[in-house]
Amino acid sequence: MKKILIIEDDLDIQELIQFFLEDQGYEVITASDGIDGIAVFLKEQIDLILLDILLPKMDGYAVCELIRKESEVPIIMISALGREEDQIKGFEMQIDDYIPKPISLPIMIKKIEAVLRRYEGVDITKDHELKYREIILIVGNYQVKIGKKLIDLTQKEYEILKELIENQGCVITRESFLNRLWKYEFEGEERAVDNHIKNLRRKLGKAGDYIKTVRGVGYRIDKAN
Repeated sequence: MKKILIIEDDLDIQELIQFFLEDQGYEVITASDGIDGIAVFLKEQIDLILLDILLPKMDGYAVCELIRKESEVPIIMISALGREEDQIKGFEMQIDDYIPKPISLPIMIKKIEAVLRRYEGVDITKDHELKYREIILIVGNYQVKIGKKLIDLTQKEYEILKELIENQGCVITRESFLNRLWKYEFEGEERAVDNHIKNLRRKLGKAGDYIKTVRGVGYRIDKAN
């Protein structure tokens, strides 16, 4: 049974979501402010967090920042703050999705199911390693090593490499990179992806040759033998 943590200070909304999720077969734990939410997260083995932004004691952004230092546990923000910049800020802090208030419970459950499917079988702890040949990604720390050498990548370069390794053998289009990693309407050109790929290849040295260009489509890496 998946365990979901709801961090929400409006007790009516908290109770409504809790009853709905329990009826759907989830185990639910609740917290009413940011500090209690962090305490519960550190104590329990949580599969997904529903996180309000406007919380007492510590707001949702600060809670998200602290959690992301420890884990890649899925986080869905729920908030009455519907402005584009509020949502963008959340996605830049590595949330997985955003649900505006008033909440549609049927939409919420579908988003929860979709996010949990993406994380199925993935170790979300801080020191989980993702390996491809001699490349090692330390998930949660945003670190990349080739052998024992630490490679200095930007966050977007790291995320692009992670997407490629997690989808070995599959072509990822430039549009898909923008949708997956920027997660909002990107007003620049798709050429931005090409620039990140160019820098990533340069920093990886010979290992950068693993990243193949599929002309007119996007990029892929072959499956490791």
